[in-house]
Amino acid sequence: MMHALCLVIYWFVCVFSYVEAAEAGGSPTVVTPSGTILGSLMTSRRGRPIHAFRGIRYAEPPIGELRFRLPVLITKYKEEVNATAEGPACPQDADPGYFLDEDCLKLNVYKPGNRNSTSLLPVVVYIHAGGYYSVSGRSDVAGPHYLLDKDLLLVTINYRLGSLGFLSTGDEEAPGNNGFKDQVTALRWVKRNIESFGGDPNCVTLAGYSAGGMSVALHTVSPMSKGLFHRAISMSGSPFSQIPRSQELLSLALRQARLVDCPHSSTRAIVDCLRTVPWRKLGDSLKGFRDFSIDPIIIWRPVIERDFGQERFLTEDAMVSIREGRISSVPFIVSQTRDEFFWEAFLVLDNFIYTSLINSDWYRVSPIAFMLPSPSDDAAAVLREAYAGSTCGSTRWTNSVEANIGANVWSRPYVGNQSLENNTEDARNLGKLYGDAVIGFGVHRLVNLLSYQSQPTYRFVFEYMGNRSHYEDPATRKPVGVAHHDELIYLFSLRVAFEDIPLSPSHDSVMVDKLTTIVYNFARTGDPNPLWGTSPPTWVPFTPSNGTHLSISEQYTLGQDWYKERYRIWEQLYPLDYSLASL
Repeated sequence: MMHALCLVIYWFVCVFSYVEAAEAGGSPTVVTPSGTILGSLMTSRRGRPIHAFRGIRYAEPPIGELRFRLPVLITKYKEEVNATAEGPACPQDADPGYFLDEDCLKLNVYKPGNRNSTSLLPVVVYIHAGGYYSVSGRSDVAGPHYLLDKDLLLVTINYRLGSLGFLSTGDEEAPGNNGFKDQVTALRWVKRNIESFGGDPNCVTLAGYSAGGMSVALHTVSPMSKGLFHRAISMSGSPFSQIPRSQELLSLALRQARLVDCPHSSTRAIVDCLRTVPWRKLGDSLKGFRDFSIDPIIIWRPVIERDFGQERFLTEDAMVSIREGRISSVPFIVSQTRDEFFWEAFLVLDNFIYTSLINSDWYRVSPIAFMLPSPSDDAAAVLREAYAGSTCGSTRWTNSVEANIGANVWSRPYVGNQSLENNTEDARNLGKLYGDAVIGFGVHRLVNLLSYQSQPTYRFVFEYMGNRSHYEDPATRKPVGVAHHDELIYLFSLRVAFEDIPLSPSHDSVMVDKLTTIVYNFARTGDPNPLWGTSPPTWVPFTPSNGTHLSISEQYTLGQDWYKERYRIWEQLYPLDYSLASL
């Protein structure tokens, strides 16, 4: 059953068994259906040996004629795979010294190294964040040192980014979604090979953060992903927000072509030329997609593919799939941080040019910064008022919008029509709008849609502000909120940015135990309980009637209807009947 413990005993011997060479002083080696793989040793936070297999190629190199093509799963390696070092990250706009290469479709497998039991372990496959144009599955940004103190296997993956992964011309030249298809191919590799590492192929938890969290939700409705995972964790990411799904992304393909001086007279001309452009030039062109500050945060999106005989990742709008029951209904955890993208407001207001633009041209900037569908003047007016510090009138509201939103909105202002200034109050209010627009409202939609499915959905809000953060006050170097990505500090070692959290009685150290226990319990059983600690509460699933979430800080707290009043404004601007998902 879905909720049974993933403790299946090997019934076969030696065929594709794990070779425990490390305990004898050698390197760990595993023989899989695809071939022999040589690994290396790492050590967990608590001193447990980890058998690490890094940089395993799971698909043919997507170069040359395979650029913009579907990934090709590797089913048989021609020789022993040396998986003792990190593979490259996929092309992106990164520091020149960072290891990048177009030949990047590789994954890492981490396994506890001191187990005597032959029982199969639950598997967590992690899809990294990065807006579909940055980051990677490398161990410096998703290290195993915390989670591998638990009895589970961790798999981290790379997938193609930017135009190399998500270019779509809407026709046979580039149908789109190749980055998502890379993720599917990695899952197929896991299903084929993970048992040889001691992992249970029938107990796979698909987890992701931000763009990775959006991906997880999309995999639940993709026909390509069916049967490849059995639980899901979507952290700070959702494809269901105020933005309608695009049928195709031809405008982005045209923009990419112009940025690298490719002809754009036809889709074939675009793709043929882009196939010859050096990968580093494509990765470095990201700045050309920015229209305001670092916005839009989300550039590349999933596309509903037309049928040209190819295997399609999305065949219809994901919302339609859920509402009509075409979904892999699995136990789900959905989460967000308290403040999410609040820090972007500080970046904007700390820059005189951006502050002047957002004050003088709110109706042009808002759709870019807050991902509003066009036309959006009415929505921009309502949202400015909704996230202000004082009540101000507006002449831009239409009668229809005023009637739909109601007087209650005008009595709860947020940003108002006064000029925004570089001060803490304005930054906090604008930060709320950024947080809700980019992440919060989409997560709210996702958890409500999932709550009508047959499997339980658990929601948590990460409210812990520890000694480190992805956004710190530049003057004090201290955290000023609970930012997007902050819970990852306690799930993975992030050596690209932070030192490891040592074992100690500190709150940071305890938070590692809290979050890794949640992931471990959920990966084993589909239920995150019992929580770590002395006499913790029982975390109950979210339902439309209870609106329950678990607040995770120094203490656990069960709450209801997170940011209900703020999200009500968005619901009235972009209404959706969630109950249709139960039909």
